[in-house]
Order: sequence, then C-alpha cells, then structure tokens
Amino acid sequence: MQEMDILEKCAYIKGLAEGLNIDDSKPEGKVLNAIIDLLSDITATIADMDDEVATLGDYIEEIDHDLGEVEEYVYEDECDCDCDDDCDCCDCEDDCDCDCCCDEEEDFMEAMCPNCKETICFDNEIDPEDLICPACGKPFSEEK
Repeated sequence: MQEMDILEKCAYIKGLAEGLNIDDSKPEGKVLNAIIDLLSDITATIADMDDEVATLGDYIEEIDHDLGEVEEYVYEDECDCDCDDDCDCCDCEDDCDCDCCCDEEEDFMEAMCPNCKETICFDNEIDPEDLICPACGKPFSEEK
C-alpha cells in the first residue's frame, strides 16, 4: 500500500470523525471537531511550507549554477603560463602568454632597487633616478 502524505492523512482522520457522527452539542464533540479543524489548518500550512522550500531549493540550485559561471569568468584571467619559476604574473619570462605589467609592448620597464633589491615595474617614460621604491621607500638614486 502506498504511503499517504500529510494532507491525505488529515483527510482520512476527518472522514473517520464524520463516520462516527460526533454530536456537536456535547462538550466532547466540540473539542474533537475543534482539534480536527486545527489539524486541517496545520496540515495546510505545512504543505504550503513544503512547496515554498522546494521552490527555494530550485532557486538555490540556479544561483549556485550562475555563481559557478561567474567564478569561471572571473578566475579564467589567472595566469595559465607554463613558467617553471614561481609565476606571480609579473616575474614571467618573455615567452609567457600572461598579461604581465612588465610586458615590453605596454611600454613598462623592470628594475631592481639598489637598496632593498626588490624588482619593480614602472613606465619607461619615468627616469629611474626619479623613482622611489615602493618596498623600502628610498629613492633609486640613493644607495645604502
């Protein structure tokens, strides 16, 4: 036999109560009918909530799918080069396909700070003597 859902169970109980011919004029009959009415209301509310939960589950699946597409779009710009040295997308070799800030086509230069030995990138129109190292804060022209 197929298992009944909550709405069917409530209807079954209501049918059983009607078959008993409960007398509404007696206090016991009033209480039983009030309980059955309350049970019907609770059952309807639970059924509505089940429908809403199912709908929200569908929305969550759609949002998860859309978020996956957004993550794929956002993170696809990460460096996919085959550099063997720890690529930070700025220390790549010339044969790298990534969009490094020190790419020669972009008119940027790379220089090592004479003070802290940090490698930085800068616009090739700037004189290296006028640079201040962002790592140590000292001018390039000044040596230790």
